[in-house]
Amino acid sequence: MTQSNDNRWVKSVTLSPPSLGDNTADADRLEAALKKVLSTDAVFMDLDLVKTLPTLLRQWNYRATAVLFKDSSGAEILVHLAAPDAVDALCGLAVDLGTTRVVLRLIDLSTGEHRGESVFDNPQIAVGPDVLARIHHVEKPGGLNQLNRLIIDGINDQLRALCSRCGISPENIHLMSVAGNTAMTHLLLGLNPRWMIREPYIPAINRPGVCKATELDINVHPNARVLVFPNVGSYFGGDLIAGILYCDMDRRKETAILVDVGTNAEVVLGNRNWMMACAGAAGPALEGGVTRMGATAGPGVIDRIAIDPNTLAFDIHTIEDQPPRGICGSGVIDLAAALFQSAMIDIRGKLLPERCGDRFKVKDGLGHLTIVPAGQSATGEDLCLTQADLDSLIRSKAAMYTILETITGSVGIKQKDLNTFFVAGTFGAYIDPQSAIAIGMIPDLPLERYRSLGNSSLGGATRVLEDPGCFDRVNQIRDVITYMELNVNQDFMNRFSAAKFLPHTDTSRFPTVRPPSCPQVPRKK
Repeated sequence: MTQSNDNRWVKSVTLSPPSLGDNTADADRLEAALKKVLSTDAVFMDLDLVKTLPTLLRQWNYRATAVLFKDSSGAEILVHLAAPDAVDALCGLAVDLGTTRVVLRLIDLSTGEHRGESVFDNPQIAVGPDVLARIHHVEKPGGLNQLNRLIIDGINDQLRALCSRCGISPENIHLMSVAGNTAMTHLLLGLNPRWMIREPYIPAINRPGVCKATELDINVHPNARVLVFPNVGSYFGGDLIAGILYCDMDRRKETAILVDVGTNAEVVLGNRNWMMACAGAAGPALEGGVTRMGATAGPGVIDRIAIDPNTLAFDIHTIEDQPPRGICGSGVIDLAAALFQSAMIDIRGKLLPERCGDRFKVKDGLGHLTIVPAGQSATGEDLCLTQADLDSLIRSKAAMYTILETITGSVGIKQKDLNTFFVAGTFGAYIDPQSAIAIGMIPDLPLERYRSLGNSSLGGATRVLEDPGCFDRVNQIRDVITYMELNVNQDFMNRFSAAKFLPHTDTSRFPTVRPPSCPQVPRKK
């Protein structure tokens, strides 16, 4: 992204020197100059920064480079003052605070250049793999502090290593933006998330706003400011608001839909005038939780599978072409679609032993389908899909489709009329929409309407640091969203039962999906 300095957080400022005829105080003089540059009514600065002004302004001949931000009310703050010809980098840090993975992106605030990234497993996994386990851990003595320290120490360690690779000091970081789900945000801030999972599902805070990095114990410049993206409620967090910002849904004239599948399936429908949102438990089965061989995307994880309908030979692809060690969400969806189209499972998702042949076996009273034999797997053991795994997948895909059907139906929109369907996160980066359509997980739309956003949480957090105009949009987006609670939605439950078939009990909804014995209808492009 290329922008002029006029639209960045870093500004050059020139002051008129003091004289006997102009005895304005140094701080007031600087404030007046910044107010003119920013076209604003007030600029705030900390006492610690004011203490340095008399020496620095004279040393720099009343010229300087200012790093600015806003506080929680939207007022301008002077965060840092550097020499007009400063050689030290002035950087920001965007953080995607994921339940499973955390991503840090280092950004040059003067140029917008992305100087480096770091991706690491969320250290809280050591306590619990999912949000629910971590929230329950908070109930134990010292549990909240332990979870808070795990993520703070993890960020500090990775940040130090990232800065070292990029040739800067952590003190060169003056601004941060953090986007995560509501639970992860609470644990970062050291807030108790206990009541989020208990009716009526109330978080401790919805608008964390802007704080000092020192308040969070993050080791960057002591005066650095951190924007923590707001959440709408317990199940709709700042990561989705960042995603909306990233894809500009809040500026679109036409109605679009955004789906992010992670801990939950979170959905937003809307345009620049209105937005409706909801979340449901369709995610865990697609994030490594559906199968015993499930894994998050990484080297050696199966992300694509095809099956020859005549020979039933499996064509398996793994990330980085490493020996198979597990399967991620996109691989599970591909597998289910291929099994259905090869008549190895029926419309209920039940394995058909006579069609599965030697790959099928019964173990502990449960049907197993061997996907990768032990001799070909990285684990040295068979990688199998069980009937229980398939049943879980059917429930998850039914929940996903029903969430989409319920939210569009609530505002009187037909799914076929959606021209843009954004898919975010790791799920969006790897998913094959055709496979998801084949099992009835997402609507049967022309493929060009599906747009993968990649890591939209990180993208939105980045945009706030690249463009000051995005700062105000964050709260504007949050305020326009209407949240639909699915837990008490009877319409959702009625629709859910009908969606627990492949692709659906009403096959007319999926005109391009045909039973295995029928020729496939060419998909419209």
